[in-house]
Amino acid sequence: MQTRNKILDDLAKLMTNAVGVAQGARTEAETAMKSMFDRFLADRNLVTRDEFDAVRAMAQKAREENDRLRTEIATLAARVAALEAASRKPGKAAPRKADVSAADKSGESPASESGE
Repeated sequence: MQTRNKILDDLAKLMTNAVGVAQGARTEAETAMKSMFDRFLADRNLVTRDEFDAVRAMAQKAREENDRLRTEIATLAARVAALEAASRKPGKAAPRKADVSAADKSGESPASESGE
């Protein structure tokens, strides 16, 4: 009976060692695959998540600035149209260029500066 137990003990030790070797091979294979994958990604010049988020934030800020500028241009175009319409009314003299420039800086119309 003791021979049989020795054989089973040896077989159990052999299996335990085989499992240990298999786990070591698995870990080594995972490390090698990860290394190959990292090299593959590095060769493709892909951006990192941090870089992507930074560029995305810059693009959002640029869009907001464009919207703000678009609104400002529309406001200025409306002011120019109003000044041109006011200068075409009969009986009123057209505002001089200097008056329009001064009015743009002060935010008033040239007519209000002349006292009309």
